[in-house]
Amino acid sequence: MENKNISMMDIARMSGVSIATVSRVLNKTGRYSAKTEQRVMEVVEQTKYSINPNAQGLRTNRTKTIGVVIPDITNEYFSHIVRAIEAAIMPYEYNVFVCDSNENAVYEDHHLASLAAKGVDGIIYISTRKTAQDIAGDFSIPVVYIDRSPGVDNNCVTSDNRQGGYLATKELIDKGCRQIVLVRDKNFFSTVNDRVKGFLRAHRKAGLQVDDRRILSCNVDYEQARAAITGLIARQVPFDGVFCTTDIMALGVLRGLLENGLRVPQDVKLCGFDGITHTKISHPSITTVVQDTKVLGEQAVKLLMELIENPQAKNKEYQIPVTLEERESTATQ
Repeated sequence: MENKNISMMDIARMSGVSIATVSRVLNKTGRYSAKTEQRVMEVVEQTKYSINPNAQGLRTNRTKTIGVVIPDITNEYFSHIVRAIEAAIMPYEYNVFVCDSNENAVYEDHHLASLAAKGVDGIIYISTRKTAQDIAGDFSIPVVYIDRSPGVDNNCVTSDNRQGGYLATKELIDKGCRQIVLVRDKNFFSTVNDRVKGFLRAHRKAGLQVDDRRILSCNVDYEQARAAITGLIARQVPFDGVFCTTDIMALGVLRGLLENGLRVPQDVKLCGFDGITHTKISHPSITTVVQDTKVLGEQAVKLLMELIENPQAKNKEYQIPVTLEERESTATQ
């Protein structure tokens, strides 16, 4: 009798290998040694683990399903991309498995293995923490990346983050700011790095120096951003503008500024990045760089369908334009 209480994660732990390796062995895809296969299959037999028949037919049959791995389903930006993916995939008569990794690399591994075991025809990976080489070594099914690029030479759809960082910073400079604070995600993801490069480029073009005291790093978190700007104010570092690499951080910064008696935009001007709804209804409303989530999702689906039909197709990268939406937080008197 099969043991329904045993998971692929259990098999990996008992075999002393990764979840991805277990998935490769069970699906008979990718690379693994005969010794590794023997060890995994012995554990499978001992535990009476049930192998999904869909996974065994992965390379010969279409399941008309795809997987979407998302880092945070509660984040409006990511949930809008998922909605666009689901709408774009409908004409192809495909179903979608959505997996939330909660920005956890272990969860990512588990979801990838689970999707492979389900026999999905392809995966759309939103804001991965892994490299393309890691994933390509684990699975032989098509993968398209959105948002964070996992490295060079891969199938990826991203926003023009560098231009976005430039537009946001230029907006502050054009409105008279000369001492601009950067509040950035502390993780060095490609999206964040490109936004910072845009920030630096705008300073160079304007002939302005960047003061390291005005570069603040924290997690993408409302309270941490609020605390970061409050700390800067307490240190009495002068500033007249703030660019945040996400809107969540911009909302936290806005709260911190107002709590410390600074008026926005009269004393400090503020700009965010993403275009989430809360920046429209905050008081004041926040100027932000808007990403086209609809086009990001649609282009990713189109690219994935091409790869499913032709797995040997050359890798393609698409960069989707962004726009600056001016609001009250950068208004001039």
